Amino acid sequence: MYEPIFALFCERVKESIQNGTFAKLTLAKTMGDTEIKNIYFRLVLNEDNTFSISLTSRYKTEEIESIHTLDEALLVLGTYIKKPFLTALLFTTDNDVTFKVNKKNAGSIIEQPPTFKNASPVMLEMIEKGIV
Repeated sequence: MYEPIFALFCERVKESIQNGTFAKLTLAKTMGDTEIKNIYFRLVLNEDNTFSISLTSRYKTEEIESIHTLDEALLVLGTYIKKPFLTALLFTTDNDVTFKVNKKNAGSIIEQPPTFKNASPVMLEMIEKGIV
């Protein structure tokens, strides 16, 4: 089962935010031709110097944005794994972390050199303001 590996992936997401290395997160590679094409996970700075997560779900004909706490956002992402997304990509300034589920329902995490040299603009602002 992939759930324990996805839980590790979620911990990596939290660590990247705590460490100030978060650049971006997206769900990709759907099973078959689906209405939903991908989901983007972005940091949003609130007026009270806290942060939320914006989840933008891109469908064939529209985009829907919803705002969540970090834990809520990770729970929402979890509901889309295998239904229909097979891959979650976390981009940090340390490395790219890819979570995949195969046909046998096994999860894996692959690390590669970082795509992004800088954390997301909101992450940088959060570091500057001492939020993380």
